[in-house]
Order: sequence, then structure tokens, then C-alpha cells
Amino acid sequence: MDLKVSRRGQVAPFYAMEVLKAANERAAAGVEVLHLEVGEPTTGAPRRVIEHVKGVMDSTHLGYTEALGVVPLRDAIARYYGSAYGVEVDPSRVIVTMGSSGAFLLAFTAAFDVGDRVAIAAPGYPAYYNILSAMGIEPVIVETGPEHRFQPTPELLESIPGRLDGLLIASPANPTGTMVIGPALRNLVDYCAERQIRFVSDEIYHGITFETPAETVLKLSRNAIVINSFSKYFCMTGWRLGWMVLPEDLIRPTECLAQNMFVSPSALSQHAAIEVFNCRDELDANVARYAENRRILLEELPAAGFDRLAPADGAFYLYADVRQLTNDSTDFCKRLLNEAGVAVTPGIDFDRERGNSYVRFCFAGSTEDISAASQRIADWLR
Repeated sequence: MDLKVSRRGQVAPFYAMEVLKAANERAAAGVEVLHLEVGEPTTGAPRRVIEHVKGVMDSTHLGYTEALGVVPLRDAIARYYGSAYGVEVDPSRVIVTMGSSGAFLLAFTAAFDVGDRVAIAAPGYPAYYNILSAMGIEPVIVETGPEHRFQPTPELLESIPGRLDGLLIASPANPTGTMVIGPALRNLVDYCAERQIRFVSDEIYHGITFETPAETVLKLSRNAIVINSFSKYFCMTGWRLGWMVLPEDLIRPTECLAQNMFVSPSALSQHAAIEVFNCRDELDANVARYAENRRILLEELPAAGFDRLAPADGAFYLYADVRQLTNDSTDFCKRLLNEAGVAVTPGIDFDRERGNSYVRFCFAGSTEDISAASQRIADWLR
């Protein structure tokens, strides 16, 4: 007799992790691999954070915390919005979460019901689609392209038949690195406000920008949900800690959900994160390295044949149109790994309909690895 298996688990795998698995198997066999596939900093938490944590472990009882997070960390996050953006945020609106992934689960559960419809851009981070689908919320794909800078616009939203209950944007975005700023951001916020569409802003790559700073939607709306993370700019991926800034009507529902779903975020990670806000010099040095890596790839990839790249405003990605090289980006990435030892991610991860024509390069690694990878790619394509 077969027991029931929920359809919630019938979601696509995260292909970047599949590539990582294959790359690690190759490395375990003794073959060098240059990693440009997984989107995480290659540096660990700042030195001051590590030293701070040692003291915490010696002196602090690490039990459960409040479901919304420890007050000193919520206060520190609120102050960060003042120093980084000039925006005043009440600490009561700050909710600390189990990574940004936990934030998405809580936000989607608190804001939307089964059957609601939430618009997300394609290309985009695959977990948006998969989490929404697993929760019975309909992800409504907004196909974007170079003419839209790979971001949703009011015109694209207006063309969607039926109602929308939510819009999720990412700025800077994964996989494209593009941002929504200035009048474009204002127009999206106004469009959603006029139609009572809940606005969700993924800002986890804030702090990693190259020409123009990213803008938080908190400057424009008190009704938006803002999600951020300690994983990207703050280099604390394995600590699994994120946060949200919520509108007042979602604070108590989210608190009750967090109590039941997670009890509390990691106490040790929360104490560590308090100190990370004092490490801006070290963190900004990482961003300077990303900028150099970006410069190298923007010079070398077009010369190798990748001459159609999304504008890389921020984050640490380049999203390349590879139709002139292949019509199967998954196979292309497999061959690049097996024949040249360079791991990159196929676009199918980010766009189910058009992803076979794209690949994503992550340039969060060392400058030496990025230079070596660009040379290997060029040699492989000759």
C-alpha cells in the first residue's frame, strides 16, 4: 500500500545546488574546479564577529529567545536603516528570522491565503516560485527582458489577466544584478498601493552595488514587507539569520506564526549579528573585491563570446544570453564543468521558459579564481 505524499514537495530542484554537487564530486576525484555557480561570499564572517562570539559562548546562556528576536539586535537593525538610508524604523517592526528563507515563509503565510496570486519576475530566484507553490499560493510569472532591465513594470503588471494580491521584487536581483530605483521604484509602489496589492521587497543584496546605491522601499511605503539577510553583504551565510521590516498589521500575526514554526532564531547567530554592524570597513573591502571581479568579467566575457549581459548594477552575478553558443544551457554548463573545470549555473534555474538560453556567473570568489576562470572559458570556446 502506498502512503500519501504531499504535492507540496513536487517542486523543481535548485539547479545551482545540483551543479555544486557535481563540482564537488569532480573536486573529490582530485580535479581542480573554479566555482562560479553558488551565490555566496567566499569570505566568512568578519573577524570581530568571531571574536565577539567566543566571548558570548563563555558568558551567555544560549537558550530560546523571543520569537521576534533579541531586542539588542532588533535595535541595531533599526539603527542601520537610519545610518545606511536615512530612514527611521521603529524596532518593533523588525522581525529576526531563520535566514531570509524563513522570512519568506513567514511573510507569505502572514500576508497571503491559499489561492492568492503573487507576481514574480522571470528570470528570478527559483525559491520564490517553489515556496509560493508549496504553500498553495499561485506564483504569477512576469516575463521580463533587456528592454525592462529584467524587472517588472506597471505596464507588465497591467497586462496580467485577473487580480493580483501581491508583487515581489528583488533589487538588486538574482540572477541579473539589476535594480529598481528612482521613479521606476516609485511607480511600482504607487501602482500596487492604488490596487491594494501587497508589496514585498527582497533587499538581501543591498550593500553590494557598484555605481548607484540601492534604495529601500521603506522610504516610499509603510505598508510594504521588506526582507533582508545577513548572508550576502554581511558574509554570514552559514549562520542562517535574516530579518524583515513589517507593516504594523502583520507584526502580531507573524509573531504567532514564528512562535509555532520556529520557536526562535538561533541565539548564537543573533548575538553574533549585533557585532557585524561594527565591521563595515571589512565588509566594504569585500565589495571592492567584487567590483574588481565584475570589471574583469565585463572585459573578458564579451571577448570570449558572451556579449549580451544583463546590467550588473549590484549583487555578484552576471546573467548572460548564450543563444549564439547553445540552445541547451544545462548541457552547456555540464560540458564547461567537465571539460574546463569551471562551474556556472544554467538559466533554467531562474526562468523555466527561456532559461535554456542563459547562464549565470557568480563573481563572489577570489580575484585570482575569477581571472583564471575567464581564461579557461575563453580557451574552451576557441
